[in-house]
Amino acid sequence: MRKFPTLVLGLGLAAVSSGAIADNAAGKSDASLAGSVKSALISNDATKARQINVETHGGVVQLNGFVDSAAAKAAAETTAKNVAGVTKVENQLSIRDPNRSTGEVVDDTVIAAKVKGEIAGKAGLGTASDVNVEVNAGIVELSGFVATTAEKTHAAEVAGGISGVKEVRNNISVKPAG
Repeated sequence: MRKFPTLVLGLGLAAVSSGAIADNAAGKSDASLAGSVKSALISNDATKARQINVETHGGVVQLNGFVDSAAAKAAAETTAKNVAGVTKVENQLSIRDPNRSTGEVVDDTVIAAKVKGEIAGKAGLGTASDVNVEVNAGIVELSGFVATTAEKTHAAEVAGGISGVKEVRNNISVKPAG
């Protein structure tokens, strides 16, 4: 599995993560397609690409993270849809709480590290790096692709058990069999 690490909310979490094995209808690997989408987001002044995680599997693009406005969310989806090889866009972006204090940002960083560590340490969650973790005002957003529904559910349960977590938004997708 290839990784294209990008700084996300100052956490240093992997923002673009995809399997390089599967090819989509345009013949691009998931990793190549994710890179193309990320490049398109970087080129668009209406989107702040550093805020957006891009996951791909079989031509399906998942957009996750926290953006500043509804306009930025819509612009990201339109940008991703216009990339050759994208068959579907799952826009799971959330709008960031604009009233967070510096202390809340630090707390979110600590929560994200704890959640990521717990998910990585739990057996049965597939490759922990397939699960991305974003936190905003104590709200944890999980995204990425896992092999089973049980893994998706378990990841949310683990995240919900971390001190300081107010809510878990489980945007993890289950990879189609095959």
